[in-house]
Amino acid sequence: MNPHRRLFCLLLLAVLSGCAATTEQAGSGTVLVVGATGQTGRLVVADLRSAGFEVRAFARDADKARRILGNEIAVFTGDVKDPATVGPAMTGVDTVISAIGARGATGPDRPEKVDFEGVRNLVDAAVDAGVGHFLLVSSMGVTREDHPLNKMFGDVLIWKSRGEQALRDSGMPYTIVRPGGLLNEPGGQGEIVAVQGDPRLGQVAVPRADVATVLVEAVKTPASRNKTVEVYRIEGDPVTDWPAWFATLQPD
Repeated sequence: MNPHRRLFCLLLLAVLSGCAATTEQAGSGTVLVVGATGQTGRLVVADLRSAGFEVRAFARDADKARRILGNEIAVFTGDVKDPATVGPAMTGVDTVISAIGARGATGPDRPEKVDFEGVRNLVDAAVDAGVGHFLLVSSMGVTREDHPLNKMFGDVLIWKSRGEQALRDSGMPYTIVRPGGLLNEPGGQGEIVAVQGDPRLGQVAVPRADVATVLVEAVKTPASRNKTVEVYRIEGDPVTDWPAWFATLQPD
C-alpha cells in the first residue's frame, strides 16, 4: 500500500475508533430498574437519568415509587415472584438492572423466593423480550456456604448464588456486581477496587452510591459483559477510566 494512503487509513481508523468510544460512553436506550425504590435502586435511577438514559422503574407500590423517584419516571407495578407481572415491563427494554433483595429470613419475601426465584423470573422475561444486557446486584461471599449470613438470614448467599447461575445459564449478556458491605455514604470519595473469584477479604465495604456508579458505567461499557466482579472501596483516587477498569476483568 502507498505509504501516504496507509497513513490516511490509520488516521481514519483512529478517528472512527474515537467516535466509537464516545458512543460507548453516551447514555442511550431504555433501562428497566427492578427494586427501583430500594436504597441502591433509587441511586441507580438517578445516575441513569443523569447519564441520559430513558429509565423505567419496576416496583410493587406505584405511589411509593412516584414519591421517591418523581413523576417523570415510567413506573411498572408488579412482584418479581409473580412472572405474569414481570413480562409487560420488559417490552422495548434494552437493559435490565436488578437491585432486589429479600426482606426477611422467612415468609413470602425470603431469599429463596426473591434472590433466586425472583431473579430467575426476571431473567426468563428478559430473554423472552430480547433484552440485550442484564445487570445483577449480588453480594460478596456467595460461594461460601459456611458464611454466617446464611445461618442468620435464610441461606441468603446460597440463594443469591443460584440467582447468579440462573442468569449465567440464560445465555444473555450479563454483568454481576458483588459489593462488600453496603454503606449509606456519598460516593466518589475513594478508589473502587475490583477483584474476582470471591476471595476472603475480611470486613470490606462500599457506598451504595459507588455501586450505582459501577452499574451505570457497566451499562455503557461493552467490556463489562459476561463478567462477575466483587467491589469495595479503599483510600485513593476515584476511577476515571471505566472502560479500562472493566477491561482488566476476566470473563466468567
